Amino acid sequence: MVVRIALGVEYDGRAFCGWQTQPAACAVQDVLEEALGKVHSGPVQTVVAGRTDAGVHALAQVVHFDAEHPRPVTAWVRGSNAHLPDGVAVLWAREVDSAFHARYSARERAYRYCILNRPVRPAALAGRVGWVHAPLDVEAMQEGSAYLVGVHDFSAFRAAECQAKSPIRDLRLAEVRRRGELVTFDFRGNAFLHHQVRNMVGALVWVGLRRRPPAWIGEVLAGADRRRAAQTFAAAGLYLIDVRYDCEWGLPGFQVKDIEDIVL
Repeated sequence: MVVRIALGVEYDGRAFCGWQTQPAACAVQDVLEEALGKVHSGPVQTVVAGRTDAGVHALAQVVHFDAEHPRPVTAWVRGSNAHLPDGVAVLWAREVDSAFHARYSARERAYRYCILNRPVRPAALAGRVGWVHAPLDVEAMQEGSAYLVGVHDFSAFRAAECQAKSPIRDLRLAEVRRRGELVTFDFRGNAFLHHQVRNMVGALVWVGLRRRPPAWIGEVLAGADRRRAAQTFAAAGLYLIDVRYDCEWGLPGFQVKDIEDIVL
């Protein structure tokens, strides 16, 4: 009897070459499938809600896999964690209907980007936050972020190697705020293009540094030309913090603390 299992997964992206499996077995998917395979007593193939790049973190990743050898759900958590490296942990496991799909059943995803805004580069937080040494104008960035909200063609903020069939995305939240030396960017939408969040952050940082006015964000978005936007910002400060599904799937969801309380 084959059963479908959904997992909630957390990982520190610093130790990995991204989510997706690689020949060098350096990805989060590689170590997770190896750990699950030991519990399963056979190979396991996972499907993920959203692939993350090298250095990107996840506090709320969701995956599913089909198990030919059923185990108690507690075994998928405790057993897998016993075989995982320190940078990855399975938070919960649920048996789900075979129609559930970690990627296609997801209704909404949320990312948060954290920037340390001070003259001196991070040391204790290296790899966990981005860094801008010059003062950032948070009010100007918040004004600029408003242009991004809504259903738009985000071609100006997608990577050249993005494989998505359409650049149209529904961005439901774009918010910038400051807490001491930490500036955070929150984005919530139905889905995201490759590098979309890091490219939006890069553009908003230009606004924050007063290199461009807030209205420039809207102009870049309307132009749909990646060459008109800013550079892709570093991966270090990016966190996947939420994936939302319909209640019918019976998933527990995530209780993620304020990210400032995690990285500081």
